[in-house]
Amino acid sequence: MKKIIIEGNKELSGTIKIGGAKNSVVALIPACILADGELKIKNVPNISDKDALIEILNLLNVKVIEEEGTLLINTQKTENKVINEKLSNKLRASYYFMGALLGKFKKAEVYFPGGCNIGSRPIDLHLKGFEALGAKITKEDCKYIIETKELKGTEIYLDFASVGATINILFAAVKAKGRTIINNAAREVEIENIAKFLNRMGAKIKGAGTERIVIDGVKELHSAAVSVIPDRIEAGTYIIMGALLGKNLIVDGINPNHLKVVLNKLKEMGINLKINKNQVIINKANKLKAVNVRTSVYPGFPTDLGQPMSVLLTQAEGISQFEETIFENRMGHVPNLQKMGAKIEYERQHATFHGPTKLKSAELIATDLRSGAALVTAGLIAEGETIINDADHILRGYERIITKLSDVGAKIKIIEV
Repeated sequence: MKKIIIEGNKELSGTIKIGGAKNSVVALIPACILADGELKIKNVPNISDKDALIEILNLLNVKVIEEEGTLLINTQKTENKVINEKLSNKLRASYYFMGALLGKFKKAEVYFPGGCNIGSRPIDLHLKGFEALGAKITKEDCKYIIETKELKGTEIYLDFASVGATINILFAAVKAKGRTIINNAAREVEIENIAKFLNRMGAKIKGAGTERIVIDGVKELHSAAVSVIPDRIEAGTYIIMGALLGKNLIVDGINPNHLKVVLNKLKEMGINLKINKNQVIINKANKLKAVNVRTSVYPGFPTDLGQPMSVLLTQAEGISQFEETIFENRMGHVPNLQKMGAKIEYERQHATFHGPTKLKSAELIATDLRSGAALVTAGLIAEGETIINDADHILRGYERIITKLSDVGAKIKIIEV
């Protein structure tokens, strides 16, 4: 287990370079097994979720070489094996092997996916999509067996614009016979990144990034290369930190168009932002205005930034309302913030913030990835030394977070216990 220790209230100045998107690369890696050949993924973030996915590729006899942010993946000898419980429990994104193996071999055996405890996150929409394409699903204890003699294109309507279901159905449909249409598809920019990769492999996908995706099945997919888009959640997290402690802090290597709703909300709070082509320069605001934040599917306010954003709300003058609409268990950070002195009332997916409140250091527990990011943010502005336990959660999605923050002035370290 790892701990992060922070001595708070240090100015942040300099440049933070943003890495590749965690939410994109966790699907790009499983996508590779759909092809027969050599695949290249560039701008890969060095996060533990990436390592867990490579372990699964190794199980499937896929050869992987890592070279300074690039993955070279050879799928020519891929074998269809059961994704065991130990591997699938390491991360939620293990479920992408359901669609990828189904598309490749017409059969997938995968144990229940793991990941952060932020709610039930059922995969019923994924399974309904597979069934609509002609697959039979059997549930054995903690394992799904998904199989078919032939996948056939069809029209699918998602009850909710689920990112995971959209991607998994894409994987199953790219080699299905005929045309598949996904209605009410998720529109996240990460899906565009994944569809671009599949099209470079030879898939025929139109409409990625819109609510209607059309896939014409092909028989084979081949070698291709792709670059992972910048991580908008990592960028948003550091921008929020800059709003609290920045002095000309530069968050570099981003696509500001991917963060429009977040940047607009920060401007509404009175934060000084300068937006350039691929970077944001941010300074600490002397006075923050209270605002209301409601998470939503893209292009709304991202659920993955709701928890770091909560820390900013504790410093706003007046009453701010926060509502989480995607996951039912995204409030794991709130008791920790209350322990630090924040005045927050919450129930289920709603929270009311009374601010500003000066946060004091404390010993905390990261309950999930984004909760951990929120606690790091809180620790950076608190007086004294803050200790964050279960910091392994944070390393799942934030590449070199200790180094990146140290380089701009934070006093932060990580230790193994």
